[in-house]
Amino acid sequence: MASLLLALIYLAFISLGLPDSLLGSGWPVIHLELNVPVSYMGFVTMIISGGTIVSSLLADRLIHKFGTAAVTVVSVFFTAVALVGFSFCTRFWMLLVLGIPYGLGAGAIDAALNNYVALHYSSRHMSWLHCFWGVGTIVSPFVMSYALTNATWNDGYLIVGILQSVIGVVLLATLPVWKKTGHEGMQSTEQKAIGLFGALKIKGVPFLLLGFLCYCAAESTAMNWASTFFVEVKHIEEAQAAQFASLFYIGMTVGRFISGLIAGKLGDRKLILLGACIAAVGIVVLFLPFDVPALALAAFIVVGLGCAPIYPSIIHSTPFNFGAQHSGAIIGIQMASAYVGSTFLPPLFGLLGRHIGFEIMPVWLAVLMALMLVMTETTFRVTARERAKENV
Repeated sequence: MASLLLALIYLAFISLGLPDSLLGSGWPVIHLELNVPVSYMGFVTMIISGGTIVSSLLADRLIHKFGTAAVTVVSVFFTAVALVGFSFCTRFWMLLVLGIPYGLGAGAIDAALNNYVALHYSSRHMSWLHCFWGVGTIVSPFVMSYALTNATWNDGYLIVGILQSVIGVVLLATLPVWKKTGHEGMQSTEQKAIGLFGALKIKGVPFLLLGFLCYCAAESTAMNWASTFFVEVKHIEEAQAAQFASLFYIGMTVGRFISGLIAGKLGDRKLILLGACIAAVGIVVLFLPFDVPALALAAFIVVGLGCAPIYPSIIHSTPFNFGAQHSGAIIGIQMASAYVGSTFLPPLFGLLGRHIGFEIMPVWLAVLMALMLVMTETTFRVTARERAKENV
């Protein structure tokens, strides 16, 4: 029964990843049809991110009151309704309105399932959970490409919205599976809804949040600005640059599958360190002053492989560092800090790149990854001291 539940959780995380790369894939056509500047995509993503931050912060109380299963199912249907709604949009303001339920649903799924897997499954399964998110992000650009070739961008959203609805129905029909595992009831009784300020008072949490914010900012910068770096710095043609940038997702997805195989032997802390070291190798290669496409491509794939274990390992280590009773609240805040980092720092990099030059990308990534490593190591040390005090 636990294996079936895990498969359902993986399915739900595919649903989380499905829409994530859909907007970017279709935006070159969407903004023309809606007659808005290309930069207006930022308004849509900001509203979506705002919704995810709000629902991530509320997830702890919602899970405590209704349980992970109910929150997950309702959130999947929230995103499904929003995606189907996108398929009927004929005005830009409609995208903005529908971005609210989409963001609220996505943030709640993220926080609820990350906390559940961190509590009840091994680090291997946490890595594979995020690998399945990567599967979703890889699938949706192909769906949008098919829609743009054979129909319209609206149909791309409709297809993904239908897929999301089907996943929601499957999760709804299998709600009894959650109860049969015995985890759902245990989680609701053992965890405490301590709220945002209560979580921030726990020693080590501020370091964790800053480190997680830095990592997510680095990951999003690599995703969003890879094509520009290839074109502006490595002088690669635009079409080829777009193909190269998409391989970052593949590198990270493959890396998460591999990290799942070795997670049990290394543990979360060593996986974070290993990932940072691998990413550092790729960043160093980006510093090299050679306009060799294959070298630049290899560098971004290596950075993606290095990034792969960091996010899931930080999440999975939360119950160990702070206790199972506090993990729900802290993971919800972690999700919020992740969205803050991925929403606001990549645009800041874009402004710096425009005025200074996109050659600064390796420096930017190196600083963020170094801060991430320092903050997470500080978190492990602080929480180890606190556990030692409790055992005295």
